[in-house]
Amino acid sequence: MKQRHEIFFKQLESFRGYLLKVADVTEDEAEIIPKGFNNNIRWNLGHVYVEQYMWIETLTKATVDIPKQFNEWFGWGTSPDNFTDETPSLEELMTLLKGQLTEIKGTYGDRLEELFPPTKMWEMTSIEQVLLWTNFHEGMHLQTIIDIKKCMNA
Repeated sequence: MKQRHEIFFKQLESFRGYLLKVADVTEDEAEIIPKGFNNNIRWNLGHVYVEQYMWIETLTKATVDIPKQFNEWFGWGTSPDNFTDETPSLEELMTLLKGQLTEIKGTYGDRLEELFPPTKMWEMTSIEQVLLWTNFHEGMHLQTIIDIKKCMNA
C-alpha cells in the first residue's frame, strides 16, 4: 500500500481512538439522554459505525456484511426508541468500532483512489473521499458525546 495511504489510515485510527477514549463510560451512562438531546452515547456510537458502512455501500454499490437491523437501530432518523433486546450493547459497539477501520483497510485499502459514479447527495467518487467525509461526520458525533457527558456531570 502506498505510504500516503498508510498515513491516511493511521490518522483515521488515531481519530477513532480518541472517540473511543471519550466514549469510555458505563453501560448505564451510555443510555442517558440529557434534556435537549434526541439520542444517547450508545446511539451515537452505533450511528458512527453504521454510517461509515452506509456511505461505502452507497458509493460502491456493494453490500457490507453487517446486520440489516443496524440501520433500524442507528440509521439516520432513528433514536434509542428503536432499540430492541438485540441492539448491541455499549461494549459490543466499542468492539465493533475498534475493528472497523482494520476491516475497511483490508477490503478497500488498495482501492482508495478507485473512481465510482458520484453519489447523489455529495458527489463523492472515491472511497478516500467517503472516508474523509465519514471522519468529519464522526467528529460531529464525538462533539455530541462530549456535550452529553458535560450534561451528565452538570
